[in-house]
Amino acid sequence: MAYPALLGRARALAAGPRRVLGLVGAPGAGKSTLAARLVADLGPEVAVLVPMDGFHLADVVLGALGRRDRKGAPDTFDAGGYVALLRRLRSQEEDVVYAPQFRRDLEEPVGSALPVPREVPLVVTEGNYLLLREGPWAALEGLLDECWYLRPDEAVRHDRLIARHEAFGKDPAAARAWALGSDEANAAVIAASASRADLVLDAADLTG
Repeated sequence: MAYPALLGRARALAAGPRRVLGLVGAPGAGKSTLAARLVADLGPEVAVLVPMDGFHLADVVLGALGRRDRKGAPDTFDAGGYVALLRRLRSQEEDVVYAPQFRRDLEEPVGSALPVPREVPLVVTEGNYLLLREGPWAALEGLLDECWYLRPDEAVRHDRLIARHEAFGKDPAAARAWALGSDEANAAVIAASASRADLVLDAADLTG
């Protein structure tokens, strides 16, 4: 499906009461780029972006749990906090809901960084585990009005990941090891959830 059709589908979602659109895919799939493009084209009065990454556990917590070398795995997020946020966003009972944001320059989440005004009809959220139905992630069922799975070319995805890790401080060998190790293990978990998506999108088709 080409991008203009996706934009039209998102705009149709925004025509009703508060809706939540999810974008899911493996690390490096391009979901953040697509989500940001949709929100920019819809405009701030229509849509707001709230990524799942704001619920990364802080590094000090991951260290205490012995999970620092697996950052990005399902059990390295506050899944319950993310579920609670989506419930608050869907209810539209508050004038403004403040969501956390993950700062890649810090490699840490920052609380209350993303304001979501009540009158904005569409929340776009993107992340790895929106379709996971294990453990606390199972509570996400029913909280997304639609969820689209982004399937990129794997070689392109790997190159993006390696470049991202290098840009944020890893040396080339460490960047490649993380992208093809921890990230790849997480990608397999994410890919297994694709059948639950409302749309499966090939990144090469997102033109226009």
